[in-house]
Amino acid sequence: MATPGIRLGTRFVEAVAWVTELHADQSCRGGSDVPFVSHLLAVAALTLEDGGDETDVLIALCHDTVEDRGGEPTLAEVRRRFGPEVADAVALLSDSRGGPPVPWRDRKERLLSQLRDVEATERVLRVAAADKLHNARTLLVTLNREGPRAWEQREAAPQDYVWFYGSVGTILAARYPGSANAAALECVVAELVAWVPRGQLARPA
Repeated sequence: MATPGIRLGTRFVEAVAWVTELHADQSCRGGSDVPFVSHLLAVAALTLEDGGDETDVLIALCHDTVEDRGGEPTLAEVRRRFGPEVADAVALLSDSRGGPPVPWRDRKERLLSQLRDVEATERVLRVAAADKLHNARTLLVTLNREGPRAWEQREAAPQDYVWFYGSVGTILAARYPGSANAAALECVVAELVAWVPRGQLARPA
């Protein structure tokens, strides 16, 4: 449930306009033609519903800017526009900040390490729960609609996604207990397990 009395002001309006322009030519992952901003708005909504305030919503709206739209220079722009608290949280929610390409597994290991770090505040964990819930739920919806061929549009193998979302859920259960989004993520992961081909689920962390 959203915190009583929350008001979204001019910073929220600026953030929506900025990320909409920044991600204008980007579609959602997995071969979708849905504008990427739909994901950012969904994560912002889930963040509010899990007790977030305006600062949390700014983090949610900006959480993919560094990964997808320019690395460190974009992080500097987040800092300039919305302040150090938002920028520091976005940095911890980013699995890359530009530079040479890094394998999917290595990027996800890095993100998991950042979420375990004591610097990952409740704001960071709240947005992480919303983000991963929306991503995992979207993947599950796609699988239910398209069947196993939906995996062909993904960067990693089915068991890797179960490992990653399950690992995020474990971290959130320990560091952000009571989150409705974290609890929902666990349920979605349990459903995703059924889509992993027989004999491929077990994989060392």
